[in-house]
Amino acid sequence: MSQTTRPRKATRIPPLRRLGARDEGAWIGPHSGGRRLRAIRQIVTILLWSLPAMAVQAVLILLPEGLGLGRAKVAFARIYWSTMCRLIGLSVRVIGQPVQRTADGRPVVYVSNHSSWLDILVLGGRLDACFIAKEEVARWPLVGAIARLGRTVYVRRARTSTGRERDEMRARLAGGDNLILFPEGTTSDGSRVLPFRSAFLSIAELPATADGRPAIVQPVSVVYDRLGGLPTGRASRPLFAWYGDMDIGSHFWRLAQHRGLRATVLLHAPLDPAAFPSRKALALATWKAVADGASTLRQNRPAQPIDAAPVDAAAVQPAYA
Repeated sequence: MSQTTRPRKATRIPPLRRLGARDEGAWIGPHSGGRRLRAIRQIVTILLWSLPAMAVQAVLILLPEGLGLGRAKVAFARIYWSTMCRLIGLSVRVIGQPVQRTADGRPVVYVSNHSSWLDILVLGGRLDACFIAKEEVARWPLVGAIARLGRTVYVRRARTSTGRERDEMRARLAGGDNLILFPEGTTSDGSRVLPFRSAFLSIAELPATADGRPAIVQPVSVVYDRLGGLPTGRASRPLFAWYGDMDIGSHFWRLAQHRGLRATVLLHAPLDPAAFPSRKALALATWKAVADGASTLRQNRPAQPIDAAPVDAAAVQPAYA
């Protein structure tokens, strides 16, 4: 009499699963212990790098310009941000060329979409420029101190800037600094580029040279397109996004538990504000270049810099305000 053997039940390895909405897009896997250790290691190395770097930058800022080290503080800030990217395991791919300064001496205002605090690390490590940030950042623990050493220009959320803010931005441009601007006015979930607020582009009207010419504007698209070495999609992209009422500590903790992260920076053709009839027209053309470039990157299609031109506002008005 033959004995029937029952097949063994296969052991199922738990897949990567998404948590609920209250966890703000966090992802976990079966090896959470190793992930936590990796996150702790990243925190320690970031502190070990940031504390002495802050001291070095403080000294560079205090050095007189006459010593010929005026650009050292700009170069070191870029080294700091690019090192931060490496410490958290975020590689950065750049498509296109940044305009550092035009042949006739005009500085550059880089105009980018904004979905995360990671944008600071990514752009700061690739562009010789200072950030324009909301004034609340100055009060954030540690982040505010790092931002000040990065010579960040703080502005209010209001539609119009105060005279002091305009004077500081004008002085920075006239002094040879390039600036990085996020005209969405807030961060998004990374699935789209929010409308650009034309009031933020008032910086493009400020005289930036001795003869009163404004700075050049270069649109920039930033998309986080790799997670675990694989293309990101709608389900995994929120891991990078930092928006709403998320706190930076818990967001970093979740992100640090992952490997194979990549951001792509797409630098479009620069725009001359003098070629546009109004600030709103400039904001619209800049937004369209940034949004179209980001859309291409999110779809994991080959992307090329866009040569933006004045746009018919009526044709894209539903997506722009």
